[in-house]
Amino acid sequence: MAEERAKVGIYTLGCKVNQYESEAMAEFLQSHGIDVVSPSELCDAYIINTCTVTAESDRKARQFIRRAINRNPSALIAVTGCLAESSPQELKKIAGIDIIVGNAKKLLTVEKLLELLGDKQKLPSPMIFSEDIDSSPFEEMSIKHFDRTRAYIKIEDGCENRCTYCIIPSARGKVRSKLPCKVIEEVRTLTEGGCREIVLTGIETASYGKDLGNVNLGDILEEVDKIEGVGRIRLGSLDPSLITPEFAARLSKLKNLAPHFHLSLQSGSDRILALMKRKYNSRMAMNAIELLRKNIPDVKFTTDIIVGFPGETEEDFRATVEFVEKAHFLMAHIFPYSKRKGTLAANMQEQLPEEIKKERLHTLSSVAEKTRMEILKKKSECPSPIPVLFETFKDGKAFGHTSDFIEVAVPSEKPLRSETLYVSLTHTDGNICYGQLYLDKKESII
Repeated sequence: MAEERAKVGIYTLGCKVNQYESEAMAEFLQSHGIDVVSPSELCDAYIINTCTVTAESDRKARQFIRRAINRNPSALIAVTGCLAESSPQELKKIAGIDIIVGNAKKLLTVEKLLELLGDKQKLPSPMIFSEDIDSSPFEEMSIKHFDRTRAYIKIEDGCENRCTYCIIPSARGKVRSKLPCKVIEEVRTLTEGGCREIVLTGIETASYGKDLGNVNLGDILEEVDKIEGVGRIRLGSLDPSLITPEFAARLSKLKNLAPHFHLSLQSGSDRILALMKRKYNSRMAMNAIELLRKNIPDVKFTTDIIVGFPGETEEDFRATVEFVEKAHFLMAHIFPYSKRKGTLAANMQEQLPEEIKKERLHTLSSVAEKTRMEILKKKSECPSPIPVLFETFKDGKAFGHTSDFIEVAVPSEKPLRSETLYVSLTHTDGNICYGQLYLDKKESII
């Protein structure tokens, strides 16, 4: 009788880069005869791929670690990611962890896990693998498969901005980029495998190629756009300072680039942006939005905003509210400022009380939700059918996204995954749009 295959569950927290790296780890395990299953199952081992961007991220990471230990006390526990990079000694105090691996060599997580699975026994204390993240090269990893219609590809790692609130540069190191030929190869493989949407992402996507010297983000986008059969191309979070007239004009010429951009704004107050040590002011950020709107019809924007940064006055907050109203974001991810040990902002005077942060979070969220409703209402009133790339299916409805990143649901008897179909929109609930299929399923758009 064949020996039962080992099962590994992977918890992934945080950004799109972490999601990509978890997929790469999963494919590595599967290539070595391991079944990668839901972490909610009883597994022989668990990998927790952590985030440390906020205190809440740290809390969730520890919660997932303990959840895995409690689910199966005899299972091997491997912890990797940004919290493992920044706080390995703190994690070591959690009884039950076997492996702690930083971000320099993330695939080492699965290599060491395979060794321990062969021995079939837990360790009395965790093995810690940590290297100098600032001198580490780009870790070569790739994926060939994807769970949904959309696939993330990490083209860049690291950040050198040193914003005063952010711990990520310490956890991710300097800018390192994937070679253009490797990016093209990975996109081509995924496209040939049926992937209909590629998201090029990184820790600081705008810095792609900075370490290579002869290529930049615009160059790699143009090369990916030329790949035969490639579907939609999306970008990860961008710094507004990247959006110059030249860059916007280059983007406008791409055939497959989706008209949606996530701009990492953080604040609409010039004083707060300066305290954060961002590379732009509010005028530059608004110019970036207007440049893209001028060059790309019907473009939509999403953003990240921090409220309650140390010293943020009512006037500063009002400037952010006014910016959000004027920018007309499709969605704003709003976070209360979280003090991170090791950052300059953690030692700033005038740390704001939590109740003020919560109040401002509520106020700005209401403004953002009102804007989103306006955008979706206008979209749902569009008289012409709109192409939608379908991704998921639940309770008799197929769900997908338009190219400008608006979620759409239609009644359907079966999943329409990876189908691009025209939809006549009828209404919105303020969160997504609803409609009816305009074309027969057989007449899908290629």
